[in-house]
Amino acid sequence: MNLYGKSFLTLKDVTPKEMHELLELSATLKHERKIQKKEGVFGERLKGKQIALIFEKSSTRTRCAFTIGCVDEGGYVEYLGLNDIQLGKKETVEDTARVLGRMFDGIAFRGFEQETVEKLAKYSGVPVWNALTDTYHPTQILAYFLTIKEKFGKLENIKLVYVGDGRNNMANSLMIGSGKMGIHMTIIAPKTLWPEKKIVECSNQYAKESGGSITITDNIHAVEGADVIYTDVWCSMGEEEKAKERIELLSPYQVNKELMKKTKKDTTIFMHCLPAVRGNEVTDDVIEGEQSVVFDEAENRLHTIKAVMVATIGNKETDRS
Repeated sequence: MNLYGKSFLTLKDVTPKEMHELLELSATLKHERKIQKKEGVFGERLKGKQIALIFEKSSTRTRCAFTIGCVDEGGYVEYLGLNDIQLGKKETVEDTARVLGRMFDGIAFRGFEQETVEKLAKYSGVPVWNALTDTYHPTQILAYFLTIKEKFGKLENIKLVYVGDGRNNMANSLMIGSGKMGIHMTIIAPKTLWPEKKIVECSNQYAKESGGSITITDNIHAVEGADVIYTDVWCSMGEEEKAKERIELLSPYQVNKELMKKTKKDTTIFMHCLPAVRGNEVTDDVIEGEQSVVFDEAENRLHTIKAVMVATIGNKETDRS
């Protein structure tokens, strides 16, 4: 793996081999953390490293994963919320990037515009990690893939069905990641919420190379045979005013017991990036049911985000190879 010194802005930035290696490193770090917690010791892969967290949007899992992941390996974290710095207001993104790049070893950005995280990477001179934008959410996909590997032992030829809003950051990143990993992904969504053509075309190209496939449909019966059912909130952050409209449009695409039965498989698992609006995109009996692995996925945010930091700014070359 040769990711040292590089940014992680989208899954387009990593090869299938590098993605597999990141997942292997994540599994190693997860195992080691259990031992470290038991023995009361910390790792040193990020010892002496300082990272900045620039968050325009609130967060539970992502913020905690970056913070705990860095501290676990001996690093220091500085949280910079929307009202803590002048990013894009009294100071340009470019200038903020240049300043922070001279003080920190890595920068995580969680916010609205993909252009902002790209500018931070271009001008800071240090690795920048996309912790979510309106377009992509690459670190979430790593947690998702690690969870699937833990449950099925593989990614290749897994049938993944995403149900709901097909044009948000999760759907976009899942398509790219699935295409690269040889997964057969289907997005089931009303036609007005289908993903952008250029992202579908890009993902299809990856799928041709890996043996996977990307399918877009509005037919709910396409869940048949799914190994994984995935959904996300019907209104992303910043779209709250569309809630009533989305509920009316997406109610037929709710993940409930009846939909889970349509897979005709008792081994199907349910996943969600959280937070979930219970009663909208998913019912309580599914998210709390035996097929749900949403909290396994939530925990894996920590291990996969830690792997990204170790691979890109870590101290030990052996952990990045």
